[in-house]
Amino acid sequence: MKEIRYFYVPDAAHALELPDDEAVHAVRVLRMTVGDEMMLMDGEGTFYRAQVTLASQKHCLYEIVESLPQERQWQGHIHLAIAPTKLMDRIEWMTEKVVEVGIDELSFLDCQFSERRSLKLSRIEKIVVSAVKQSRKAYMPQLNDLESFKAFVKRHSTGCRYIAHCYDELERVNLFDELRKGGADEDAVVLIGPEGDFSIDEVRMAVEAGFVSVDLGKSRLRTETAGLSAVMMMQLAKQR
Repeated sequence: MKEIRYFYVPDAAHALELPDDEAVHAVRVLRMTVGDEMMLMDGEGTFYRAQVTLASQKHCLYEIVESLPQERQWQGHIHLAIAPTKLMDRIEWMTEKVVEVGIDELSFLDCQFSERRSLKLSRIEKIVVSAVKQSRKAYMPQLNDLESFKAFVKRHSTGCRYIAHCYDELERVNLFDELRKGGADEDAVVLIGPEGDFSIDEVRMAVEAGFVSVDLGKSRLRTETAGLSAVMMMQLAKQR
């Protein structure tokens, strides 16, 4: 049986044509032709079973056969805010994995000890789209550009908020234990620092703003591993 292919099409119910990148992949790479079946995802909670009605060198038109609303796989809003690593391939790997595991929002932080203070959001967007299709997620995560640590902390004043760090002189509780104490449907955001960790002043600033000081276990983790671990903990605590 031929494997059905998934394509990301914003406003799929009304567009009736694959976006340029998706059309090229469908026609030139997968060699789809009129009558072939495909699955469309609008990123807003609905899959669409569709058939190709026209396949040319640069265009792929379709008609919708069936709408398939999807239930969210977890409760609440899972948000990771992380300082990008010096080597972008590591944060790109993490982005792919957290999207596959399941996340609602991904933000990037410019911190005192950050070794990277710029990033190409367009490249990360492509990784997010690819991971959504690979893992067949019905909802497209929100992706936010780099923001100063101070501005981010000031802007987030509601929901369950956590900052993970490695300072033994500051009291910490385990993130997963804290997540299980709260309601599964509550929104949660976890802050992960750069390779040199947050500065101690940044941690104190976040705690004063209402963030809970947490650890991710006894192991000392790389930035990208810590980000993935935090998302997995949120997922486990918020599964339906």
